[in-house]
Amino acid sequence: MSETPSAPHGAEHRRGPFKPGDLVQLTDTKGRHHTFPLQPGRQFHTHKGSVDHDALIGAVEGVLVRSSGGMDYLALRPLLADYVLSMPRGAAVVYPKDAAQIVSMADIYPGARVLEAGVGSGALTCTLLRAVGDSGAVYSYERREDFAMIAAKNVRTFFGGEHPAWTLCVGDLVSAIRPQEVDRVVLDMLAPWECIDSVAKVLVPGGALICYVATTTQLSRTVETLRDHGRFAEPAATETLLRTWHVEGLAVRPDHRMVGHTGFLVTARRIADGVDLPPRRRRPAKGADGEDTWAPDAPGDDREAQSAAREARLARRGELP
Repeated sequence: MSETPSAPHGAEHRRGPFKPGDLVQLTDTKGRHHTFPLQPGRQFHTHKGSVDHDALIGAVEGVLVRSSGGMDYLALRPLLADYVLSMPRGAAVVYPKDAAQIVSMADIYPGARVLEAGVGSGALTCTLLRAVGDSGAVYSYERREDFAMIAAKNVRTFFGGEHPAWTLCVGDLVSAIRPQEVDRVVLDMLAPWECIDSVAKVLVPGGALICYVATTTQLSRTVETLRDHGRFAEPAATETLLRTWHVEGLAVRPDHRMVGHTGFLVTARRIADGVDLPPRRRRPAKGADGEDTWAPDAPGDDREAQSAAREARLARRGELP
């Protein structure tokens, strides 16, 4: 008779009645959230009075609890997206919309071995650990010890203890990287192009690299570094914008505020050693090579001469169709 598989780490804190140590999220009538761990004998204080922790311990999710000031709160466990926006921060967090894209676009699966650089406050780390599960591995690198301590506490709080798949290393990625192979690499740092060569040595052929950068200058340099490196397929750059909607009866419209630009994602696949990719056959945009290009409607131009010069430049770069 086969044994019943054990529950994934942290699952016991995500289901059933509230227990001591569980996270609870109280939502008031205006939609404001208050998140805290339950401890016997303690109280949670708000400007609308206090709520006894003991009134929640043993209760099921979705109940209403009333404060001493007469305010009703809806009690639920926080979703991961709620938790990362309310947890203590050292560095800015990767927003849930970007974390979801990272897991999807990098195809981070249960059992995957993931290298993460730039832990920050641990928001993306929680998402990666959820994706790889207990059988996977997340190797996280963080330069700043104070950020690493905040991230470690946030991860422990969310999962209810140390996660068996997580290894945290304080130090610079290039100098501290370990030689073990990984299936995916996630870089959330100021200058990811400085680490491309190091991560290429541990990323398996076919593995995915994804970089999270904030500005267009970082985006350009990261993409060009990957193109010039020679061990990655053509990178793809994306941005995700999230807009909520107001819905009340027939009053249906976009909300006045949205989560707009937070960062760009650059994704590239590792190719096998010894493989030389054929040159790209995509025509570059006008001015991409830093030289003036022919404008068809410009008066007084020698069109044939300029067209021939442009084709010669493209031929030298191997980018003619």
